[in-house]
Parts: sequence; C-alpha cells; structure tokens
Amino acid sequence: MKKYNVGIIGATGMVGQRFITLLENHPWFDLKVLAASERSAGKKYSEALGGRWAMKEEMPESVKDMVVLNATADIEKIASEVDFVFCAVDMKKDEIKKLEEAYAKAECPVVSNNSAHRHTDDVPMIIPEINADHLEIIKSQRERLGTKKGFIAVKSNCSLQSYVPALHPLKKYGLTKVLATTYQAISGAGKTFERWPEMVDNLIPYIGGEEEKSEVEPLKIWGTIENGKFKYCDDVAITSQCLRVPVSDGHTAAVFMSFEEGKKPSIEQIKKDWAEFAGEPQKLNLPHAPKQFLNYCEEPDQPQIKTARELEGGMAISVGRLREDSQYDYKFVCMSHNTLRGAAGGAVLLAELLAAKGYFD
Repeated sequence: MKKYNVGIIGATGMVGQRFITLLENHPWFDLKVLAASERSAGKKYSEALGGRWAMKEEMPESVKDMVVLNATADIEKIASEVDFVFCAVDMKKDEIKKLEEAYAKAECPVVSNNSAHRHTDDVPMIIPEINADHLEIIKSQRERLGTKKGFIAVKSNCSLQSYVPALHPLKKYGLTKVLATTYQAISGAGKTFERWPEMVDNLIPYIGGEEEKSEVEPLKIWGTIENGKFKYCDDVAITSQCLRVPVSDGHTAAVFMSFEEGKKPSIEQIKKDWAEFAGEPQKLNLPHAPKQFLNYCEEPDQPQIKTARELEGGMAISVGRLREDSQYDYKFVCMSHNTLRGAAGGAVLLAELLAAKGYFD
C-alpha cells in the first residue's frame, strides 16, 4: 500500500487528539497537517492545546512543534499538502456542511466524524463491516460537486456502534422491532472527570439529539442506493433512550429485539452468527480491523467497561447476556469504546477502507 499524506481538521478537540494517537506510526498514513480554529492557528500544537491534552498516551513528539493552520482560511493550502483530511470540528451544523464541501470542492476528500452530512442524500455513512458497498455512491456525489477526487464520507454516531453491529447479522431473520437504551461515557461529550466534576456520582437522562440519531441513522446504514440517493430501510422500527453515565470511555447498550413470526432464530444460532460475522475490513486485513469483530461473553456479568473496552485496540464489539424476553423475542447487552470504534478509530478504519478501494488515488 502506498503512503498517503493526511490532515486533521479540528485537531485540538478530544476526537482530534485521538486521531493523532492513532496516526502515530500508521503504516499507510503520514500526518502532515493539523488545523483548528482561528484561535489556535499560527501556534505550535502544544501551545495551542495548553493543558487540554486528554489522552492517556503522551502527546507524540512529532506533533508538539507542528504549526496549527486555520481550518477555514487555509483550505487551499491544506488541500495542496495532503491526500485527504479527517474532520472533527466543533461548529454549527450548517457551518460544518459548508466547510466539508469546501474541502471536497478543493479536491481534498473528507473522512468526517461530524454529524452534519450524515443525512445528505449522496454522502455515505459507513460502518465498514456493515455497508462498505455504500461507497459506490461517491461517484454520484462527485458528479453533484463537480469534482474528480474530492468527496465526503462520514461515520455514524458513536453510540450506534455499541449495538447496530450485533443486530446486523440477524436482519436476515426478519428483524422488525428494536428497543435500545444506551449508557454513554463522558468522553462522548468531549469531557474528562477533571473538566466535568459534576458527572462524578451522577447520571443525566438526556443527551441532546442522541435518541433521534439512534432511531434514524441505522435505517440509512441498512438502506439501499436508488438513482444516486439513499433509500432508508423501512422494515425495522427502532426506539431508544440515551443516558450520560459517570464512565470515562465506553458506551453500553441494553437491547431488545423481535423478528417476523416464524423466523425467530435460536439463541445458539444467534451466537453462531455473531462468532462468524466478518466484513470487508477483515477480508482486506485492514490495519485497524479487529480480527474478531463481535465477541460474545458467556459470563453473566460481562461485558464490563473496564475489561472489554480495549479489546483488539478498542475496535471490537463485546456482547453478552443474550436471553429470551417476556415482551420482545430476545434481549442482550453490548458495548464498544466510543472514542476508538465509535469515533476516531472508526473514521481511521473507514479511511483504510477507502484507501484499499482506491478512492484517494
């Protein structure tokens, strides 16, 4: 695989910091550009960040003295220096849409962690193991944007990746109804306990916009492409509740599911499907692809955040407590690392998929 030069737009935020740790010594991607707001532009990265480095890993020496560029004013310069960018900015949705399209129109592909373009008709929203085939819509998007190389591809909301992967291999049995309650870590809000002491010994039963994302985004992921646009899946109904809990990293979901009459699989068959499920990242042996994507825990008190979130570099999904339910067919719990699989790691895996498929060439 050839080496690609990469930039991070929104490099000072928590997801931007996670991108930096994941790209250090990446076999395919060389980090060449860091960009952030006008407030940080022109400063060395370590100065721009001040004391806000939130990763457990040390800040890589390679980025400390990199001069931060202006994410909005230096688009042409950035596009000339990289093959693509990761985008994780904290801006209003309309501003993010314009910014990402500006990079794409400058012939700089964008792999986005932001939600702004998740429901744009011709922008693929990818969980690489599930809907890699949706990348084909990039051809239609390029025609709309008038670009040869530039495009936007996005990853889904972090909380979805704690349970949608476990549901996906079961859709063939006529999955009809899903209830999912997510228990989401504070890093999903870009916070640590030091910066958000109010979350210690606390639970907040509301996260703005999360429930709507949980109920709609899977329907695009499971959708089809018709006439250059996405047609959302309409045979599964999802309802959700999303809670913020005092956990540093790792989103957990309690999931209930029902199937079409007469198609309900056995518990043994579901576990077999989970164990055998693999997608394009596993077939292509991508650098950040977990060898075993879905991992079932037989112990009744697993998966637990502290023991499961780092599984396979934080890129695997852990599942447990599968059993029959009195109102739905089955219920189970599921968890994933929200800033790795759910955010920056999922975006890096998406970029690896795009690179392997030739979309950056």
